[in-house]
Amino acid sequence: MRHFLTLHDFSRAEILEMLELSASIKKEAKAKVYKPYLKDETLAMIFEKSSTRTRVSFEVGMHQLGGKALFLSSRDIQLGRGESVKDTARVLGGMVDMIMARVYRHEDLEELARYSGVPVINGLSDRFHPAQVMADLLTAREAGLDVTAMRVAYVGDGNNMAHSWLMAAGRLGFSLSVATPEGYGPEAAVLEKALAAARESGAEIRLTRDPRQAVRQADLVTTDTWVSMGQEAQKERRLRDFAGFCVDGELMALAREKALFLHCLPAYRGREVSEEVFEAHAGEIFSEAENRLHAQKGVMVWLSRRA
Repeated sequence: MRHFLTLHDFSRAEILEMLELSASIKKEAKAKVYKPYLKDETLAMIFEKSSTRTRVSFEVGMHQLGGKALFLSSRDIQLGRGESVKDTARVLGGMVDMIMARVYRHEDLEELARYSGVPVINGLSDRFHPAQVMADLLTAREAGLDVTAMRVAYVGDGNNMAHSWLMAAGRLGFSLSVATPEGYGPEAAVLEKALAAARESGAEIRLTRDPRQAVRQADLVTTDTWVSMGQEAQKERRLRDFAGFCVDGELMALAREKALFLHCLPAYRGREVSEEVFEAHAGEIFSEAENRLHAQKGVMVWLSRRA
């Protein structure tokens, strides 16, 4: 049995296999062919943090695969009233076939996985957001990029998205430049894992304080909000600290011609991305949003075959 907590847990071949499966299932969906890959299976969806894309994509995805999804907010289950994570895991594991959780602490996901007895999927944690990066990789693949040899620039906060891009680069072998302000770089432990994987895959991973250096000649440029959910009290300080890190037309001009720009959404125009850049790349951004649905279906089917 396998869990989907971080891309570091998978080999290059396994990630590519999941992407291929996602592309195949998407092709079927576009032809209105919905094969019951997960017929009569049930996905429990735990939400400590609210969401638009995560809830809709997993719920619709499970329906299209022939299964059912249960929405469980922390207000609705005993986990929010003091029941331990491991007890919640054991209860759910005896009733459902798979668990997706969107949580504050990555350690809670690890504990769910340790005690559930069924596959656990990371719908987002404070440290990683692998489901989103799978959608991003599927979008890059559809645009004709080789996800094992492309040049990616991540500009902004060294948060769960930056961490997930680091894990993806380390495993797949593509070039990644991460530009963050001083004090906002990725966690040392995550970077260490990515660099260790990169030594095997041949990935080039660079950290810089200069967005221009990161974006130069990139095939794909991506960013994320500077103020994530739960960081509202830090908003004013963060807006000051991230001055100069907005992906605008001048910055995108340094990337390769026809470079992709991706954003996991929600986007705050005028902060991490300019209105000009967002609207110029809206087609790929909203294809990326749709691909949450298809990439996650691929992940769920892949996991079910190993449960």
